[in-house]
Amino acid sequence: MTYTFFITIEVVISILLILVVLMQASKGGGLAGSFGGANIGTVFGVRRTSDFLSKTTTILATLFILLALFINLTVLPRGEDKESVIQQQNAVPPPATQLPTQPAPSQNPPR
Repeated sequence: MTYTFFITIEVVISILLILVVLMQASKGGGLAGSFGGANIGTVFGVRRTSDFLSKTTTILATLFILLALFINLTVLPRGEDKESVIQQQNAVPPPATQLPTQPAPSQNPPR
């Protein structure tokens, strides 16, 4: 239950992070115009918009990394300490290979 909850939060943060990064206008114009980000500068002003988006990106990226570490270290379901398939194969010695028995070739050449 808690694993699903934290993974859902992680997915929501990642989607928000993607959207915030796409809303930022790069030097070449970026994708901001495609998603309506061109008008966001008129709401806050150009300088406040870039400050807001960069701070939001930093916060979301930090949350994403910290939550991923938290999930991995504490919430991730752990299995029993079982040997892997490779370890199991190495524990059993391989069967001795047997050469096929063939009659020895005759020493006398045919005449």
